[in-house]
Amino acid sequence: MKMKLKSMKIVALSALSIIVLAGCGADKDSPGLEYMPDMYRSPAIEPYVDYGHMKERENMDSKNHLSALVPPVGTIPYYGTDSAEVMLMLPYKRLPNVSFKETHGVYDGMLTAENEYELAAADVNPLTLTADNADAIFKEGKALFTSNCAHCHGEKGNGEGPMVKSGAYTGVPDYANLTNLSDGQIFYSIYYGKNMMGAHGPILTKKEIWTLVHYVRKFQNPNYGPGVSVMADTVNAQMQ
Repeated sequence: MKMKLKSMKIVALSALSIIVLAGCGADKDSPGLEYMPDMYRSPAIEPYVDYGHMKERENMDSKNHLSALVPPVGTIPYYGTDSAEVMLMLPYKRLPNVSFKETHGVYDGMLTAENEYELAAADVNPLTLTADNADAIFKEGKALFTSNCAHCHGEKGNGEGPMVKSGAYTGVPDYANLTNLSDGQIFYSIYYGKNMMGAHGPILTKKEIWTLVHYVRKFQNPNYGPGVSVMADTVNAQMQ
């Protein structure tokens, strides 16, 4: 009986060894033979998985392509139950001009012949600055500006970022000279892009862009904050 059990153990260990070794592959980039991929591969699409090389099959058409796609036009992400937050994050009411079709990657159904950049002059930043939230908003604005804008606009917002100094781009404005623009126009320019600047609407939420608008105002008036605008008369009043 003991000999029989010993033989069974030897057979089982041998079979297990064969299975384990069979899972190895000569290709160092191969994950080897996958016996139960559904146990450790999500059935949902994952952004950093190379779906061109799966289960020892290679599909060159899919290899190294991004698997995370932009959500369908018109879909609205879930932003919770806070009515103010939801209203802030609803789709932008302003449309791009027809001239943007060739340069900003927008769709035919999104275009208008109206000059909505001028209409945006009446739009007010819905992200109200208060004594309680100002520091947090400026801190987030700085992080967003550093990662999305400073390479062209410069850390000080003077239009002298590394990309400009390298000669790759020209005509980037100094924010200090744009105090005549309303919050809505700055938002519109960031959302849809302007001149050589591409649209940031696909990569930033509306809340993030409105946060950037507040941070840009800091370049125009260092004292900008709750109750303090960037208009010249307000700045002068603060200095007196």
